[in-house]
Amino acid sequence: MSRPRIAFYAPMKAPTHPTPSGDRAMAQSLMALLAEDADVVLASELRLHEPLGDRDQQALLQQRASREVGRLLEELPEIDLWVSYHNYYKAPDLIGPEVAAARDIPYVQIESTRASKRLIGPWSEFAQAAHAAADQAAVIFYLTDQDRETLERDRTEGQELVHLRPYLPRADLPEPSALQGPMLAVGMMRQGDKLASYALIAETLRHLDAEAERAVDWHLDIAGDGPARAEVEALVAPYKERVTFLGQLDTEGLAAAYQRASLFLWPGVNEAYGMVYLEAQAHGLPVVAQDRPGLRDVLLPGDYPPPEAGAKALAAAVARLRDSADEREALGRRVRDHIATRHLRPAARATLWATLTPLLERSA
Repeated sequence: MSRPRIAFYAPMKAPTHPTPSGDRAMAQSLMALLAEDADVVLASELRLHEPLGDRDQQALLQQRASREVGRLLEELPEIDLWVSYHNYYKAPDLIGPEVAAARDIPYVQIESTRASKRLIGPWSEFAQAAHAAADQAAVIFYLTDQDRETLERDRTEGQELVHLRPYLPRADLPEPSALQGPMLAVGMMRQGDKLASYALIAETLRHLDAEAERAVDWHLDIAGDGPARAEVEALVAPYKERVTFLGQLDTEGLAAAYQRASLFLWPGVNEAYGMVYLEAQAHGLPVVAQDRPGLRDVLLPGDYPPPEAGAKALAAAVARLRDSADEREALGRRVRDHIATRHLRPAARATLWATLTPLLERSA
């Protein structure tokens, strides 16, 4: 068949949005991945994200979405498939289902979540819309096992659920780290879960020397910035001679930081999965993190301390790796193989098209 024509939409944050984020990066990556085998058009840049539970704002966004549907039905060129990325209760896809139904084309979602507890409360209408959009999808590609559980629970008859592993937008591995430099942490500095991870890191540093078999000559580089930078600096102030703030780095600068590092330290409080773990492992960095649901989808299977074990267990893991170059090197080889076989662009491309090609053929 000829190259299909695909409409792409991200209600949470368009790939053209000016503010960097993981959502924007993933939307950009998915568009580029689809464009390898299809003609892809960004259907709309309308952002439907309502984070505060403001019903008036939600009503306004619903009105805007309705107008956008009307515009697209008049102006959108002929397409074969609609793909929406990240449909959930704070940013439901209010556009794709209607356009796809009106055009009589398959509707597909990538990284959709269902939250039944949100069907009551300040996001109830948005949650219902997100569920209705998920119901209409012929296929939902899920990225984590945690998402799969609720999608499986509420799956509509005939709907296909497919595991699309989180992936790096590259075909091969970067140069590996020599694993001799500082420890590295990478994370946005903002209130909430990110700051909670930084607080755990600070506690880990406090325990570190006590947990080592001998004095550990450690140094920590921190890559990232944001509105909570002052709080992060205060958390690690007791160790300021042994901590370097790198600021927000571009792709090249971050790659250089990974290549200098000896291990990657990021607890991962409530991370959906965390692209930084894929990046770190691609460079061969052993990871010190907690055993959390989203992280299990991207980390090399291993012995990660549970959250209830706290910072002391993280410090013990850091100390063990800092004490043993041989263990770091052995883990480094294993984590690179883990990424190469499961989490690079070619694997993601194969997963997508193994499902999309027959779907398009059936609807032709």
